[in-house]
Amino acid sequence: MPIIVPVILCGGSGTRLWPRSRASKPKPFLPLVGNSTLFEAALARCPANLGFAPPVVVTGQMHLDHVEQQLGPVDGAEIIVEPSARNTAAAIALAACRLPEDAVMLICPSDHHIADAQAFADAALRAADLARDGWLVSFGIEATAPETGFGYLKRGEPIEGGGYLTARFVEKPDLARAQSFLAEGGYAWNGGIFAFRVKDFLSDLAAHRPQIASTVAAAVAKGAVDGRRFHPDAETFASVESDSVDYAVMENTKRAAMVPVNMGWSDIGNWHALHEALPRDANGNSVRGNVRAELVDCRNVLIDSDGPRVSVIGLEDVIVVVDGNDVMITTVTGVQKVGKLDGAVNQ
Repeated sequence: MPIIVPVILCGGSGTRLWPRSRASKPKPFLPLVGNSTLFEAALARCPANLGFAPPVVVTGQMHLDHVEQQLGPVDGAEIIVEPSARNTAAAIALAACRLPEDAVMLICPSDHHIADAQAFADAALRAADLARDGWLVSFGIEATAPETGFGYLKRGEPIEGGGYLTARFVEKPDLARAQSFLAEGGYAWNGGIFAFRVKDFLSDLAAHRPQIASTVAAAVAKGAVDGRRFHPDAETFASVESDSVDYAVMENTKRAAMVPVNMGWSDIGNWHALHEALPRDANGNSVRGNVRAELVDCRNVLIDSDGPRVSVIGLEDVIVVVDGNDVMITTVTGVQKVGKLDGAVNQ
């Protein structure tokens, strides 16, 4: 069984789940589904007894206190403190430059919900086996709806080890195209979860984004260790080009593979996605928080309140959130605009 190093990426401003999530404490550090935070759940999915090494967490200074509090005293864990945000290619490269070249990295966003942890672990082990053979592996998450907010992976020919070639990466489609993907079959959501060996990732990064590869390596070489924290050189890192790992590496490599997985995945990307991940009553209604709520003749309504009683009558497909003095009410069709509110941007 290969040792797999979970690389947990913690960033983001938290605006799409405002007012519950804020820039000072975004959604990875909130208990949105169940009693654990999304970050704590990401750590718990990678236990040592299944072959996972202590995690490497990549985060910014703003979230460092939350990370250290929720990470706890995990022996061997490392926290890489990004001096500035430079997207996922650079964040992953920071971790790669701190690990042995033969290590298998499992790239895990910290703000996703995965209902079936065992299915996740099984897919991670399959992906790690493929990574040891030189493949750069994406998790192909079973597409259950024609989502337009996700990228897609087109499944290619099977390869030895239980995976498939990635025939094509597809950008976020419009609704008609997403519907055609589901009708055709062979397409999966790209959830941003990857597995690859350090040396293979760095080789492809150097080939396709040499500025990112060389500048991150220089920032790490000039960096400093502070306990379990590692601080790359801020001045050097500031000049790194900003690019996602999908654009920089995964869409360019000749060794792209995928493992299909059905694990109850959600990116909790907005209030509607959170509602779908929560338990609902027979009318599709959910209430979060230890609060009093009354719903009369309602369907598919989510109430999330930190105290005040909320009463809703005769509404459908509506979300009501109360956080202190902030109240946000939206229809399901309006959830994508929450992050544009003045309160979300400025708090």
